[in-house]
Amino acid sequence: MATQTNRPRGAESVPQAPQPPWSIASVASIAAAGTIALVGMYLRRDDLFPVPNALQAVAQETYCYESVTTLTDDVINPAPKCFTVKNGRFVNVAPYDAQDTSKAASILPGHVIPGLWDGHGHLIMYGESLASADLFGSSSAEDVRHRLHEYVRRYPDAGSPDKWLRGFGWDQMTMGGVMPSADIFAKDPSLHSLYIMLDRVDAHCTWVSQAVLDLIPLDVLERPVPGGEIIRKPGFGVFCDNAMDLVTKKWPKPSRETKTEYIHLAMREMRSMGLVGMHDAGVVPEDLRLYQDLVGGDSLSSGWTMRVYAMVECPVRNTFCPEDVALMRHQEQESGFLSIRSVKLFGDGALGSWGSAMIDPYSDRPEMSGSLLVGADTLKKVTRDWAQAGFQVNIHAIGDLANRYAVDAFEAALVELCVPGRPPAECQHDRFRFRIEHSQIIHPHDQARIHALGILPSIQPTHATSDMAYAELRLGPDRTRDEAYRMRSFVRRHSPDFETPVSIPVLGSDFPIEPPDPFQGMYAAVARRSPHTGKSTNGTDDPWYPQEALSLDDALVGFTKGPAYGAFLDGQAGVIQAGAFADWVVLDRPLGEYSLDDLRSMKVRETWVAGRRVYTRE
Repeated sequence: MATQTNRPRGAESVPQAPQPPWSIASVASIAAAGTIALVGMYLRRDDLFPVPNALQAVAQETYCYESVTTLTDDVINPAPKCFTVKNGRFVNVAPYDAQDTSKAASILPGHVIPGLWDGHGHLIMYGESLASADLFGSSSAEDVRHRLHEYVRRYPDAGSPDKWLRGFGWDQMTMGGVMPSADIFAKDPSLHSLYIMLDRVDAHCTWVSQAVLDLIPLDVLERPVPGGEIIRKPGFGVFCDNAMDLVTKKWPKPSRETKTEYIHLAMREMRSMGLVGMHDAGVVPEDLRLYQDLVGGDSLSSGWTMRVYAMVECPVRNTFCPEDVALMRHQEQESGFLSIRSVKLFGDGALGSWGSAMIDPYSDRPEMSGSLLVGADTLKKVTRDWAQAGFQVNIHAIGDLANRYAVDAFEAALVELCVPGRPPAECQHDRFRFRIEHSQIIHPHDQARIHALGILPSIQPTHATSDMAYAELRLGPDRTRDEAYRMRSFVRRHSPDFETPVSIPVLGSDFPIEPPDPFQGMYAAVARRSPHTGKSTNGTDDPWYPQEALSLDDALVGFTKGPAYGAFLDGQAGVIQAGAFADWVVLDRPLGEYSLDDLRSMKVRETWVAGRRVYTRE
């Protein structure tokens, strides 16, 4: 996850899977679960998201609108205004013909675009943030305490040993620039005895009360944590990156029932924004099992209204745990709304908390170069092991050193696992589609390697506009200009080695770190200004490094075809064409007729998933 400052709430070529050289122990484990044959069966494209059985009986329906943006390469003359849906998929897209009785009798109001996807978010965490104390935009310790008081008034049981008071969104950069401590709560009579755990805006640090600190032995607090930091000045209370494990091991985690409530709450919010799918960036096996239980049957009627492309996160980060997900991956074919075929690894921390791993020290803290959460050799090995097992590998990398190690790991895997003599970018396209999650600060040398190898950058445009307030303070002018927050640089239609489109950025938000609203993401990508204020970092209308701005068309592709490509769903999602999922969004006007400022507060008219309306604006 990456950083943010102030924020209000609110081809058809079939990829071939590598054959997994399982260890004897792994084979025995998977065989015991009855899943030896999972890989070859799994990766047939048409099996990725089959339509749930409950939708098979849905009658064929034709819908016509004032305009339809298909995002397909096929040219239809005159422009299409109608499409037919059956069994949750489009079966025909055509112009409107009032004389054709197979068409709807009249044109429905509104203008259609393909269903939108968020290429990087956190489903359960977003639902939890909606149910927790909102600290986004808090300007001082007193402001934080005030918000916690209001929350406790509404939820008097919060803060008990069994139900900690949770909050999201504080940022020391808006609170005087100094990390907070547990003493801030100890001085408040109504908070001093409560169990409090508040996640920083980037989710790479957590701030706790004295009651939580008392659960951790003093000798543990005084020891360094590899890949993490315990903040000791001005006092104990903040834990960053790997040090957060000391707190989360003590935290009474939500029950399955509570997590289910979080999921439904999150999906309800997201479908109102036009989102039909998301890439869930790091889901532990326990939560994947919950997802499978919720997806079974008629998912739409039961409240599961989004297609989720899940990235496996092992219970122990940056390890190889195929036995934990093999059976789920095999069973995934039975569901139309859940895919388990990728894994999330972690290279470093976040910029706002000086955790991004940098080649050279931070400009504002020369004694620091960030936190590597995994060694380079380990990252290479784990990447290769997961790729051999048939999983797409996605590496969280924000700093330029972490990004370099991610590219090194991907390059080594491509060299070892691809057919000798075949262009690595072609192998990457057909078989692996390795991704770098965030891709925020990248040395020019490594930017060139990303292009050459066809590595997919997974970018959150609102991170750039949130971080712009202090990015240059952290990085200095040269690194900011040459390395940070590339977007247009990564739009490349073709590899230099072959003719297949590659390097389509996967755009998202990293919700709840940023709002999941895709139109705010489009605004940030095109305007390079904050969607919350409409301003640049200096309070003017000047875009921040406008040479990296996207066109509106490319931004729309980044929230549709980009995530589809990044999930091996090109031609299946993010487009309106025969055979694709019948997912679409209805707007009041064609997207191109909205001003940039309109995008900041865009409200969709309707959202449809699998041919069924899941949201309508009242």
